[in-house]
Amino acid sequence: MINRYPEIDELIAYIHQHIYEPLPLSQLARFVGYSPYHFTRIFKARMGLSPHYYVSSLRLQKAKDLLLQTNMSVRDIGLEIGQQSLGTFTTRFTERVGVSPSDFRNQVLHADNHFRSLQRLKGWSSYLPAAGPFSTIEGNVQAEIPFEGVILIGLFAKPIPEGIPLYGTILSSLGEFCFTDVKPGTYYLMATSVSWEMQAMDILLPQATLRTRSRQPIIVKPYSSVPYQQVMLHTPRLDDPPILISLPLLMNNFLNSLSQSVN
Repeated sequence: MINRYPEIDELIAYIHQHIYEPLPLSQLARFVGYSPYHFTRIFKARMGLSPHYYVSSLRLQKAKDLLLQTNMSVRDIGLEIGQQSLGTFTTRFTERVGVSPSDFRNQVLHADNHFRSLQRLKGWSSYLPAAGPFSTIEGNVQAEIPFEGVILIGLFAKPIPEGIPLYGTILSSLGEFCFTDVKPGTYYLMATSVSWEMQAMDILLPQATLRTRSRQPIIVKPYSSVPYQQVMLHTPRLDDPPILISLPLLMNNFLNSLSQSVN
């Protein structure tokens, strides 16, 4: 597929290179030679997110990197990505990653344990909540390159994998998936994979995992069926939003749900 607005690719590379610097809208618009209004419109059409939200997402991803790869304090990391208030940084990080900065730093101790627990259950049938009065969303997920591992897939409120998905599950292999009792609303389907050979840092900082995202929302209406979803995992692309949600958190939540369904 030909990318719409290819000039945005150069801008994204520019944002990555200058992520620790102030990046006002006027500066970004000037880089691609558009008015701020026109730039905002085409950026959102291409990325699904506003320029400001995209930049803040990348900065939170950088915060995740710094938490795991440096000994900087949480306060200093917040300042590094432009958050003057420790409280604001902690709140935003927690809302979008799913755990506090301190807890995320400590997850390195648990990420591998959660993943190996899933591996020991290899071949499990995905936990499927009982059908309810609302809609069912079914589909099939495949990958563009050979892959063995687990697939984390969910429905999110925004076109970026952040926060706990409104509906989510983990698949033990490529193939069918199903979300039951999905309430009317607008959702974005997101998925990523974790290969069996990956280590804890690969899971905590999933920058090389296969992934996919629906560029168009899935709209669920009362008493209406939802089209079958064909999903293809691909290697990371320049215009993919960062995966902010903590994958170990999702793994732990899934293992707990699986345990409760058995007991």
